[in-house]
Amino acid sequence: MILSVVGLMTFATANVYAQDAEAVATEQVAEDAEAVAEEPVAEEPAIDEETEIAGVPFHQTLKQKVIEGGVLWMTPVLLCLIIGLAVAIERILYLSFSKINTKKFIAKFEEALNNGGIEAAKEVARNTKGPVASIYYQGALRYHEGMDVVEKTVASYGSVQNGLMENGLSWISLFIALSPSLGFMGTVVGMIEAFDQIQAAGEVSATLVAGGIKVALLTTLAGLISAVILQLFYNYILNKIDTAVVELEDTSITLVDILTDYSKK
Repeated sequence: MILSVVGLMTFATANVYAQDAEAVATEQVAEDAEAVAEEPVAEEPAIDEETEIAGVPFHQTLKQKVIEGGVLWMTPVLLCLIIGLAVAIERILYLSFSKINTKKFIAKFEEALNNGGIEAAKEVARNTKGPVASIYYQGALRYHEGMDVVEKTVASYGSVQNGLMENGLSWISLFIALSPSLGFMGTVVGMIEAFDQIQAAGEVSATLVAGGIKVALLTTLAGLISAVILQLFYNYILNKIDTAVVELEDTSITLVDILTDYSKK
């Protein structure tokens, strides 16, 4: 009987301890969950698609670099680039619009000459654009003065057309040489400013000379970029002019042959 009572009391005490331990564990878990919930959640930085993915817009970067390089030195370099590009584009458009189908024109000119005479051929050449048609018109215009005069006229007017095609190229060449020169001048000025700052401070410090060195590097870079871009356009235009000159010489020989055959009829 006594053993039964002692066992019952022991079992009751164990249950009480188990319940207390379970309650303490539950309270601890609740407190931990509440602490985690109360901790501030770090907000993820908002991603600016234009800045994060594509970077700073090009026009803003260009504007910033122009200001950092010094408006006094960057502006002349940009003007050289803009004016040089304007002249180059004008030359490209001129050469493109003056190009015609020479084989078709020569066939039409010869047909008009054989069917309607020299006046009909002159009319065809007058109504056609381009340097080839101009040379044919000049040759037909002086046909009655003899073939020697025609040959001299064709050669002379071919030189005139060549000069018209090369009109403005000297300006592009000037800007190609001037752009890096202005950039190097800005470089020298920037270095002088850097040494002036060192002399005034009495010590060498990176923060003192950074501004002057940045001006030097940016102006040099701008001048070189301008010269490279203009050089590409310049060479492209020269290539088109060379092709046009070869075509002029070939068609001029054809014109002399056509008029010579016509004079024998």
